[in-house]
Amino acid sequence: MKKVAVYPGTFDPITFGHIDVIKKALKLFDKVIVAASDGTNKNYLFNSTERIEIIKKALFYDLKFNKKKIEVISFTSLTTDLCKKYKSNIILRGLRAVSDFEYEFQLANMNRALSPNIESIFLTPSEKFSYISSSLVREISSLGGYVTKFVPTNVADALLKKFK
Repeated sequence: MKKVAVYPGTFDPITFGHIDVIKKALKLFDKVIVAASDGTNKNYLFNSTERIEIIKKALFYDLKFNKKKIEVISFTSLTTDLCKKYKSNIILRGLRAVSDFEYEFQLANMNRALSPNIESIFLTPSEKFSYISSSLVREISSLGGYVTKFVPTNVADALLKKFK
């Protein structure tokens, strides 16, 4: 039986930190579902369709990841329901700093209360990516700064177009 991990997030936009977590997850799991949330309670820079396209280009075109090992989707459901749909008992989450832990711990416990057979696994990005966040990348780009050391080429291009 294949081991599948669901990696939910907004990915608005996807960064090298997210990608580093995906690389690490591919060493542990047969397949990773990169699930871009399309919840209504967020003010996204990129809409769901744009984010999915940007993620796919970053992973499969810029970085040449194996399409058989990664699936990129959007979702509006509970993450635990998404896990059930993809026959996964793993929710993958990235932790950049101690400040992320409290929220992620609370979320993991809530998900466990909803579905006791689903576990959250936390991976940390390499130190060189630990300070990168989508919100900082958006802010830098909105002010005309270069973000190519934080995101793949197509992501930087999409940000540049968005803020022109």
